[in-house]
Amino acid sequence: MVRLPEDLTLPDGFVPPARPDPPATPKDAATVVLLRDGDRGPEVFLQRRVEGMPFAGGMTVFPGGGVDRRDADASVAWSGPSPQWWAERFECSEEIARALVCAAVRETFEESGVLLAGPDADSVVDDTRPYAAARPKLESRELSLAGFLADAGLVLRADLLRPWANWVTPEQESRRYDTRFFLAAMPVGQRADGVTSEASRAYWSTPEDALEDWRQQRCGLLPPTWVTLSEIGACRSVAAALDVHRPLGKVLPQLEHRDGAWRVVLPGDPGYRGAEGEDR
Repeated sequence: MVRLPEDLTLPDGFVPPARPDPPATPKDAATVVLLRDGDRGPEVFLQRRVEGMPFAGGMTVFPGGGVDRRDADASVAWSGPSPQWWAERFECSEEIARALVCAAVRETFEESGVLLAGPDADSVVDDTRPYAAARPKLESRELSLAGFLADAGLVLRADLLRPWANWVTPEQESRRYDTRFFLAAMPVGQRADGVTSEASRAYWSTPEDALEDWRQQRCGLLPPTWVTLSEIGACRSVAAALDVHRPLGKVLPQLEHRDGAWRVVLPGDPGYRGAEGEDR
């Protein structure tokens, strides 16, 4: 795993003053790294979250969010690797795996307008404007993904997604997520936008430019975003990124208050402690 820089710290007030006891149970969530090829290699779609949001307010992130219980609906028309395949990759139950893939497709459409679905198992929607009215209904939970796809006569394209990573929010935080990261190439003809109540800005960037923005303090990045940008930046093309096969064990960062700031310690770093408190 890419090592975090020493100057990556969490903003003041980001970590609760008292550690919850017991720690909050992480909620399942999905994040999708949308990719397209640019003149300088792969580009990623990023969004700056609205200031004041309960989780990661003001930070620059990839589209994503928590699982809706209806995301596990087995009636969703499905094409691509089965829920069992995803369950094996993410080491979870088939029900959770199905919900994670559905959440990835739903959240991507809600937050960016990109729809990883098509009229049949071999095609993808190339113009999402006819489905625009469904986006706020999905975001408000008035409409489920299964209901939307059924009404629109669309098939979920699980084969357009690739598993990438699994990050769990540190135990010190009161809002915790067990987030599975996916990659997906931008479907031909579609456009990503920022028409969502959760983002104040949406844009495409090379990973290198996004990391430089962070270095120049023009944006804030959480550790999973920083690491993922660094990893994607090492890929020469979208095809090369989608072809990467990597272990997906859960990454559980720990927080350490040092030099007046909260710093993130990852497995393998000096000072990272195991479940029993011993240094690893």
